[in-house]
Amino acid sequence: MLQYIIKRLLYMIPTLFGLSLIAFLIIQLPPGDYVTSMIASMQDSGANVDPRQIERLREAYGFNDPVWLQYLKWIGGILFRGDFGHSFEWNRPVSELIWDRMGSTLGISVASLLFVWAVSLPIGIYSAMRRHSVGDYVFTFIGFIGLAVPSFILALTLMYLSYRYFGQSVGGLFSQQYVDAPWSWGKFVDLLSHLWIPIIVIGTSGTAAMIRVLRANLSDELRKPYVITAKAKGLPEHRAVIKYPVRIALNPFVSAIGWVLPELVSGVTITAIVLNLPTAGPLLLRALVSQDMYLAGSFILLMGVLTLIGMLVSDLLLALLDPRIRFT
Repeated sequence: MLQYIIKRLLYMIPTLFGLSLIAFLIIQLPPGDYVTSMIASMQDSGANVDPRQIERLREAYGFNDPVWLQYLKWIGGILFRGDFGHSFEWNRPVSELIWDRMGSTLGISVASLLFVWAVSLPIGIYSAMRRHSVGDYVFTFIGFIGLAVPSFILALTLMYLSYRYFGQSVGGLFSQQYVDAPWSWGKFVDLLSHLWIPIIVIGTSGTAAMIRVLRANLSDELRKPYVITAKAKGLPEHRAVIKYPVRIALNPFVSAIGWVLPELVSGVTITAIVLNLPTAGPLLLRALVSQDMYLAGSFILLMGVLTLIGMLVSDLLLALLDPRIRFT
């Protein structure tokens, strides 16, 4: 196992290099740059733009350097100093902006993931064991609704219900009086009272999808000879199902880790904007729109790194969970 992990980590080095190069090139693909966007905004507001000022800005931001030199400066700062560059729009180090958002992003994403697993696991097992029952049809109907309803529509609906019937302030993670207040028990309770809406909104579509996947996988396992033989020999149904079929059918849950980690960064951007959540998704969108290349490129690179880490963790857990998988 140790040899397998070392081999996978070594494979990740050239992959990360390729990811960094692709991330930087993606930011360079749109025409213009941050100075171009800033000039367009100034002209739209009726301000006069001095060509000499434009040239000074381009020189100060390093846009007159060749693309390869800009890339080497950026990746060199990351490798040797842990410096992801400077955000042009925010006038702050990129690392500060990223880590400021990662706490809330991580909390919401992990809570949503736990919600998905806690709801979809028992429902998926029940639907597979009681196929074509009334309960199965009810959960299937609810699952299809969860897949069909856009997240931002569900967010707006829950925000209205929360304000209309519970008198709760909507949007954000805290009430107005707790936004800048130091942490206390009251602020923690206020956070929990706001957190249920983003958890349900973000987790609904994933829950519906996981229920369908688990139901299909477990239904296939329950028809296999080893399960039928175990039941015929008198093994209680719950033991015959839980010991091996459910364990093998859980593979999609573990595989989901590979895409959950990058979701921590990109998140559900539209939903985060609707709910006014201080997560990484809206910040990434704003960086892309304004062509803040170091901020956007660092986000894209971080998503790639988290994807690689997630796939490694997912493969290791799958090998431990499923005895048919071996480390090679």
